[in-house]
Order: sequence, then structure tokens, then C-alpha cells
Amino acid sequence: MNKFAFIIHPIEIQDFYKKFPILENTPDFMVKSIGKLLLPFKISEIKGISSSRGELQGYLIAIPLTLKQMLELPEEQIVKKIIKAGKLAQKLGADIIGMESYTSIIGNARASISENLSIPITTGRTYSISSAIGGIKKATEIMDKDFKECDLTIIGINEAIGSVIARYLAKEAKYLTLVSENRNLLEDLSQRILTETGTAIHITDNTQSAVKRGDIIVIAANTDDLDINIEIIKKGAIICDLSRPRIVTKELEKKRQDVFFIDGGIVKLPFNVDFGFDFGFSPNTCSAALGETILLSLEKNFECLSLGEDIEIEKIDSINKMAQDNNFNITGVKNYNKEIHISDF
Repeated sequence: MNKFAFIIHPIEIQDFYKKFPILENTPDFMVKSIGKLLLPFKISEIKGISSSRGELQGYLIAIPLTLKQMLELPEEQIVKKIIKAGKLAQKLGADIIGMESYTSIIGNARASISENLSIPITTGRTYSISSAIGGIKKATEIMDKDFKECDLTIIGINEAIGSVIARYLAKEAKYLTLVSENRNLLEDLSQRILTETGTAIHITDNTQSAVKRGDIIVIAANTDDLDINIEIIKKGAIICDLSRPRIVTKELEKKRQDVFFIDGGIVKLPFNVDFGFDFGFSPNTCSAALGETILLSLEKNFECLSLGEDIEIEKIDSINKMAQDNNFNITGVKNYNKEIHISDF
């Protein structure tokens, strides 16, 4: 039986209490301090993954640091934690390791992590991008919009994620605007999209103007100085924030409850799986990063599919083919790692 491991970490301090309810009345600073001292540990075994391609056994391994801590602590400290989690996965007999796609945190250290492990590691970025695209389309269904008639704005095409999403959605989008302060990048990508798809797109360095007319706004810019005026966004617009850390904070979202905020899609699995842990999603669903790890294991494709900065359309096509062959589907959307139900909007 093939095995895989998946590395997770609490997004917020409250997520500690899912595993350690005894800490619920402990001051936050003490919980964070305990987390920094703890070694990565196995949370649960994943059971019930069985298909015509065979059975899988999986493990959830936790790095006990919140997302905020991972952003604030020295990169070297985070990398050591990830390597220790990977070593634990190896001891458990895993053939591949997956991790959530918050890997902008570790910068160029992904290669260093891989070099310190004897089994491949994937960040889940490829299927996460595919699920973001699927999630955007699912959101248009929820909002009763016609995707092809929507004015689509992508901010942050200087990042690999923004660029590849622009190229992918240009095949279907009728009205596409790319936003960046780098005019040369805009012109190069615009020409590339025209060559690949025959679609002429609008380019601009005026973020506010583009945001004001966008029906769908994708944010893929990992920068602290991007200023988006939430007040000028259209009523009923869809915002997909893929930036890490998030540019659209919860405080900003509260100001516009007439706007639909998402950060990706949710994967529906074709079997009754027991994760041994409550992710807060519907039964038999998971994040795309975990879905990618399961897909690669089912296909016995033990490779570092999503490790480097570059993201290739061919890889997205490949993971989509794997998903189709194994009956994986994008059936929902999430925001701040929580599933969004229609009744929530």
C-alpha cells in the first residue's frame, strides 16, 4: 500500500484548540510559545482512500505554528520545522510529502527542504491554482453570473500565479484586464496571451480604475504596499485573494458584505475518506493542496510537482487530467480556509 504524508499548520490561534482543547483558556502568547517549542507531530491517519488504482494510507503532520508566526519568525526556523516534519513523514514510510500552498513564506528555501529529504515533496500549488480557477467559476454560478460576460481583472501578473491564471483564463474570458506597475511585463504577457489564445486584453497600471469596473477581481500580488479601495468595488463583485499574506483582510471584508470573497475552490473526493481531523469542510472534501498529494499518490507519480517558483500551464493540464481520471471535482469555494455555503452570503 502506498503512503503519503501531508503537513499542515494552524491558521489562527483558535485552530490549536481543535487538537488541544485543554489550552482553550490559556493566554494566546503562552499557546504560541508552546507551539514554538513543540516538534512537528502526527495528528492522525487518513483512511478510506480506495479506488481502482489501489488503496492509500495517509498521515497528517502538524507544524505547531500559526500562519502569523510563520510570517514573522526567521525563515531558517520555519525551514527547520518543515524538514523535521518531513523526516517524521519518512519514518512513517511515506512515499511523498504534501504541504499547504503557503510556501511564499519560505521563499527560495524549497530546494533546501527537498535536498534534506529522501522522498519528494510538493507544495500543492499546481492543483491549488487549478482549484482557484474552478472556484472562481463556481462563485459565478453562486452569484448567478455568466463568466464569459464578466469583466475580469487580475492584479499581480509579476507573480507566477497571476501570470499563469491570466494565460489560462484568457482562453475563455471576453473582457480581461491585467494590472501591474511594470509596463514591460504587462506588454510581454499581453503579447504572449494574444499569440496563445488570439485574445486581445486590456493592460493598465491604474489599480483603482481596474478594480472599480471589475466583476471578478483576482489578487495574486504578494506585496505589502498594494492599496485597494474596497469602497469602489461593484456590488455583487467576486474577489479571489490568492496573496499571502492576505491583502484583503477580514476587517476589509466586513466593510463590504455585498461582495463575494473567496480564496480558492474545494475538492470533492470520490470516496468516503476519514481524515481523523476536522478541516471545517463538508464530508469527503479537502483543500486542493491535499488533493494534489492524494492524486500523485494514486497515480504513483512520486515527484516534486509543485516545488519551484515557475508554474507551467502544462502541469495544470496534467493535474486536471489526473483529477478527471480519478473523479476529483471542484464543488465548492472557501475563504480563510473555511467553506462558504450559499446560505452564508
